[in-house]
Amino acid sequence: MRSTGPLAALAATAMVFVLAGCTGTPGDDGLTYEDSPLNKYVAAAWGGDLSPEEQQKQSEENQRKVEELVAECMADEGFEYTPNTDNGGMFASADGDWEPEKREWVEKYGYGMVNSPFNERQEEEPAEEYVDPNQDYVQTLSETEQTAFYETLYGASPDEDELNEDGSYEYRWEDGGCQGWAQHEIDGDDVWQSDEFSEIRTKMEEFWTTTQEAPELADLNAEWAKCMADGGEPGFTKQADASQSIVDEQNALYDAAYGDGSEPVDTESPEFVEPSDSPEMKKLGEREIELALVDLDCRKKTSYMEESLKIQFALEEKFIAENKAELDAFKAAAEQSK
Repeated sequence: MRSTGPLAALAATAMVFVLAGCTGTPGDDGLTYEDSPLNKYVAAAWGGDLSPEEQQKQSEENQRKVEELVAECMADEGFEYTPNTDNGGMFASADGDWEPEKREWVEKYGYGMVNSPFNERQEEEPAEEYVDPNQDYVQTLSETEQTAFYETLYGASPDEDELNEDGSYEYRWEDGGCQGWAQHEIDGDDVWQSDEFSEIRTKMEEFWTTTQEAPELADLNAEWAKCMADGGEPGFTKQADASQSIVDEQNALYDAAYGDGSEPVDTESPEFVEPSDSPEMKKLGEREIELALVDLDCRKKTSYMEESLKIQFALEEKFIAENKAELDAFKAAAEQSK
């Protein structure tokens, strides 16, 4: 499913305006991404104005309502269905976990790519094995009935001519079976997919994409890059390039192990080494910390977070002024759909 929405855009923005931008870690002058003028509009569409705990509670309640409607829909189609409330979204507070502006944290995790506190938490608290409450019932059905069950539940798979070149497709709730209908009934119309707001949505996406190339950032990035070169890390032109270099190397290790997906990989083979457990990944983790520490020092020296947020927010204010009516309508529609 292809979906262009606020989370992806905000994630991209956060990578541009240093790793701590979307985590609430304050800059030198106390600014955080939560102070973003544009985020006040975006948050209305996805509940970003709620605390993690409130988002979790809302997610669980919405999941319960959706599953009750799914059960009714499936019954109308002649199938039994037990509401599945064990797969709602999870929201975890980053407080105390994600602190990329603290040296002690960076000395342990770098950028949090190869190693992270979240991975450690998962290892310490392994998730309970998921059990589908409908599994036993589905197993009593014939193969033909099972196919009908899942098509009724999720909708039929798209035809080849509906797929994009990368295998994704444009999701429509009307084609999503009982799940799609129930989700739409509870969540309402998604303003991010609504044709009514396609123009302002495109403008926002273009704004987020081009912000890192803003000329206002050139001097700040040049100052940061000089500091990096002086610290033994030349070759970077933008602050986001440093962490991205680790992402690229990490992806290369996974690609080398799993390929491009066109050929099956025998992960049970004695020769196969899980990339995350490989010596190369361990070495990359050490390299990540080394690079991130120099980056941290240069961000501190240049007040990168504070200055970049000031630039970002000024650009956002200009964008809002130029698109105020459309943004107000978008925000109102998003709030009404909840």
